Amino acid sequence: MPYPATVADALAAELRLDGRGRLLDVGCGPGSLTLLLAPLFSSVLGIDADRDMVRRAERAAREAGVGNVRWQRLRAEELPTGLGTFRVVTFAQSFHWLDRPRVARAIRPMLGADGVWVHVGATTHRGVDGTDPLPLPRPPHDEIDALVTRYLGPVRRAGQGVLPAGTAGGEEGVMRAAGYRGPRRLTVGGGIVRERTEDEVVAAVFSLSYAAPHLFAGRRPEFERDLRRLLRTAAPAGRFAERAREVELVLWRP
Repeated sequence: MPYPATVADALAAELRLDGRGRLLDVGCGPGSLTLLLAPLFSSVLGIDADRDMVRRAERAAREAGVGNVRWQRLRAEELPTGLGTFRVVTFAQSFHWLDRPRVARAIRPMLGADGVWVHVGATTHRGVDGTDPLPLPRPPHDEIDALVTRYLGPVRRAGQGVLPAGTAGGEEGVMRAAGYRGPRRLTVGGGIVRERTEDEVVAAVFSLSYAAPHLFAGRRPEFERDLRRLLRTAAPAGRFAERAREVELVLWRP
């Protein structure tokens, strides 16, 4: 699901963003957050380690007519690589995948005197669980997770490895050890009911680290058939509704 427009509104108000300065979006993926924030800056750079993500972001920018953004295939651990300084550096659902102490140290000199690090914590693949009435059926997330487990086993996969205990925590300690001040926390969005198609739910499942397409290898077509069968049982018309979760913005200063 898309990030709500209130993310941009809240950052603009909090940081007094007025179309000047530079933004760096680290782990930009297909540019979902990058393009939302682009109007708040004079120039924007989105970086991602995945070539296909960068290509998709380039296409999304062209389709949206956004001209002040450029994209680069780059690992966060390679920073700063002479990119200069930025008014804001964002990490949207990406920091926990990185060598966090190394990246935190690398970003600090890339922030200008009034620069801000923004961690965007969100769950955009899945809405709020609940039984309150919605205009369409909710996606059967528990059944989807059970289907993934049936194919890939009970230990959560990620990349070429496993995450039996989930992703790493302790972010505040990492940031303070790297010399940052804060945090300042803002909570935005939440409660919006969004409609989703069957294809969008399938894409959301494959976007998850523990259900990425390569993990299924030759069984991917079989898994997708079972997934679509499950979704059509829940909603024969192929349309769902979910109530979006809140987004937390965590701001740190160097």
